[in-house]
Formats: sequence, C-alpha cells, structure tokens
Amino acid sequence: MSFLLGVAIFIVALLGSIMLHEAGHFATAKMFGMKATQFFVGFGRTIWSRRKGETEYGVKAIPAGGFVKIVGMTDLEEVDPADEPRSFRKQPGWQRIIVLAAGSFMHFVLAFVLLFIVAAGIGLETGSAGTTVGAVESCVPANVTVGCAKSDPKSPASEAGVRVGDKIVSIAGIRVTSWTQMGKAIRAQQTGSSVPVVVDRHGQLITLHAKLASLAGHGSYLGVSPLAVFQRVGPTGAVSYAGHQFWTMLSGSASVVARLPQAIPDLFAKNRADTPGGQVTSVVGAGNVTGQVLLIIASLNIFVGAFNLLPLLPLDGGHLAVVIYERFRAWLARLMGRPDPGPVDYRRLVPVSVGVFALLVGVGLLLIMADLVNPVHLQ
Repeated sequence: MSFLLGVAIFIVALLGSIMLHEAGHFATAKMFGMKATQFFVGFGRTIWSRRKGETEYGVKAIPAGGFVKIVGMTDLEEVDPADEPRSFRKQPGWQRIIVLAAGSFMHFVLAFVLLFIVAAGIGLETGSAGTTVGAVESCVPANVTVGCAKSDPKSPASEAGVRVGDKIVSIAGIRVTSWTQMGKAIRAQQTGSSVPVVVDRHGQLITLHAKLASLAGHGSYLGVSPLAVFQRVGPTGAVSYAGHQFWTMLSGSASVVARLPQAIPDLFAKNRADTPGGQVTSVVGAGNVTGQVLLIIASLNIFVGAFNLLPLLPLDGGHLAVVIYERFRAWLARLMGRPDPGPVDYRRLVPVSVGVFALLVGVGLLLIMADLVNPVHLQ
C-alpha cells in the first residue's frame, strides 16, 4: 500500500509540475503576442479538450509529459501567412529565449516556494525528543544502506515488542536520557545477547527483553529510530534555508546526471544500493522511495528543470542553444560586415533530435526495468 501511495503521490506531483512547466511557456508566449494553438497534458489519444479563443486545452491518454503548441517553432513548420507575424520564429531572440527558459524557471520557482514552506510552515528538524521512539524497524537489514528484504529476520525491537511512542529509560541496566547515550549503551552490549530494555509507556515502566542483532558497519543493533523534533523558522531564516537547499539539490541533480553512464552497469547488481546504480532511479523507483520516506517535490522540480536545460534537442535547452547560436552567428556577421546568415537549418538537426529522444527513452525504460526487478530499498 505504501508503494502504491508513493507512486500516486509521485505521479500527481509530476503532472502538476508538468502543467506549471507548460504554463510558463504558454504565459510568456502570450505575453509577447505569439500564437499558441494547443495546451495539453499528456501524449497520445485525446481524452478531453475544450477550445477557448484560439487555444485548445486538453488532456491526453499517456500522462508522460505535456506540450504547448506555439505556431512556427522552427522553419520546418508550415504556417498560415496570416499567422506568420505572430509565429515563434519571427520574434526577437531575447523573447524566444525567455519563452524557452520559462518552463524550467517555473520548476525552480515552485521548488523554492516549497522549500520556504517546509522551513516556515512545517519546521526544520532540530533534534530528537530524548529517547522517545519514532519508528521501530521491521527487520535487520543486510547493512545500514539498504532496507528490508523478505528473507531478513525481524529486528530485535520488533521481536521484543517495543512500540512507537515508548520512551526508553534504560538498556541492560544503563540509564539513558539521550539518543547518543542509548546508542553507546547498545553498542557496548555483546551481539546475540538478550538485554533488558525498560520503556516508559503512557507513564508505566515496562521491562522488555531484546536479543541484539549484528548489523554490518553498525555493530550491535536494536532497530529503533528517534522521534524527530521540528521547529518553524522566520521568513529570513526560511529564505536562507530555501536558498541553501536549492543550491544543494541543484548540484546534486548535476551529480546524478554525471554519474548516469557509470551507474548503468550496476543497475542489476546484487549490491546496487552500494554502487552508483543505487543513486539513479525511475518513476517506479521514486514511487518506491516515496513509500518509505517523504517525497521532496522540490528536489523533483529542480532536477527536471535543470535536466530540461541541457543543450540537447528536443529538450528546451537544445532549442535555447539553437537560438543563442543563431544570435551569436548574426552578431559575428554584423561585426564582419556580412549579411545575417539566417536561421539554423533544422533538417540537419532532425537526426540528432531523433537520436537523443531514442537515448532518453531507452535509458528511461532501462531504469524502470531495473527498479522493477532490482529495486533499491532505503531504511
């Protein structure tokens, strides 16, 4: 159920982001007087549509993207002579650049606003509530970087009957008042030994007995996580937090893209979580992660916005690169007293666009297959 909920949340967030992305293109195109004839979410067969003015709005069957149809995006498109003055290709370079960049800009604005809301509205984690248990792990994982598999044994805390909300008073007779003290007390015990765990449950002291397990890279293992404490911050602190997190997520997105070629050979490895293959995922994998930890929609938007600016056709970044190249070439021609060489011949770029599109689809399908047959589990 948590997996399905995670997938549902991810898809809804993705579709919402797509709508905002396309709204950025649409609004700026309209602002500059360009003619936009379609605004659709999804691809394939049209499920619903309605025409308002000169634009048809609608939803298509495959929720894998969206598009805004702006007249005359390239010289390959035939345009009604009456619409030519309002076509994309006839507008100044700076206007075309704004329209093309507006989609990613919307992703970045949404991400920043969400990060601000997290800090100012929900609060930032400031620590743990003493020794109060926030979560009881269901198993003893193979190591600290992976989650539970069906074959993993139950965690000592789960077997002993520790519950969320219990306040741990002592471990093996050692009184603890902080999570750090409790960790030291657990690691001081011999693996496999049965130790008394005294908990305060609704004001009543209860003694439980847990047989500590061994966790690679961790030592003696009980299997509990602290109850986190969150504190809201003011507007200035929220802006500072949002800016810092935005940059961290942006650099992380760049790192993920850079690691992609290295990650592909490890997608189907048994130890995928410990390899670069565990750092990249698909919609399926993101949905699975969402079922276990909070989906940070801001991170999704930053990644999609940054990825879309890569100078590769048919991404917006590829069209941006073409416009910038055209303007640079025209400036250079003027500097040398030569006529404007005109727009780029898109017919030469079609094979490149088809190749990049096939590569993106192929990598996407490969990630989905890997997440279905060899998923990454998080603790």
